[in-house]
Amino acid sequence: MRVDLHNHTPLCNHAEGSPREFVLKAVEEGIDIFGFSDHAPMEFDKKYRMGFSQMHEYEQEILNLKDEFKGQIDIRLAYEVDFLHGYMDERVLNANVDYLIGSVHFINKWGFDNPEFIGEYKNRDIDKIYQDYFDAVAAMAKSGKFNIVGHLDLIKVFNYRPKKDVRLIAKNAIKAIKEANLTVELNSAGLRKPVKEVYPSLELLEMCYENSIDITFGSDAHKIEQVGFGYPQAAELAKRAGYDSCVTFINKDKQLHKF
Repeated sequence: MRVDLHNHTPLCNHAEGSPREFVLKAVEEGIDIFGFSDHAPMEFDKKYRMGFSQMHEYEQEILNLKDEFKGQIDIRLAYEVDFLHGYMDERVLNANVDYLIGSVHFINKWGFDNPEFIGEYKNRDIDKIYQDYFDAVAAMAKSGKFNIVGHLDLIKVFNYRPKKDVRLIAKNAIKAIKEANLTVELNSAGLRKPVKEVYPSLELLEMCYENSIDITFGSDAHKIEQVGFGYPQAAELAKRAGYDSCVTFINKDKQLHKF
């Protein structure tokens, strides 16, 4: 069973290719369960996400594709939601979707993974940056709003590494993820970034395994050619950590699959 639950559409304003083209590529790649989880609208950083008025268009297009390709591929509908206090919206959190990916892309409104703002790393202590990031991940888990943790260690995107052991920095976040029964995705987009690694690292994934935290897979595709990208590396990493199964969601309920 091959799963890919994290993919985008042009409605986010920084993805290319129609949703139908994404599905055709997923079928070609032999993906069994394919999820669209485009960036949910919010009243912040609006140029990188759909508007609230486009939610119905997005949801209907994915549901139409689900019907069109029934029997060829199982399509799931979701949103990737930025965890940012004061900006998360009930229209998204209560949307009738299969799952919600909760992601931290901002530390106190600093878009740390955006190359436009990479210079800010020089102005801060790297261990403090990492701790602030994983504190936000812990808070996201404790919010009870999400099903999947997106790219758990995204903070490593530009290959800036902490001086302190990252396992100590992430310890409380892993505990919160476990207590909230959240799923952690293996996100292969990191292989396309300066860090050249899957999210999360093997050491953090081993912590997830030790805490019996479920996993899933996502290519985080923003272009057709990125659909299914890096899956063999992600699956191998999961096996190295001890996993042999992953989960998907239908109407927020988990299903377990061997991979």
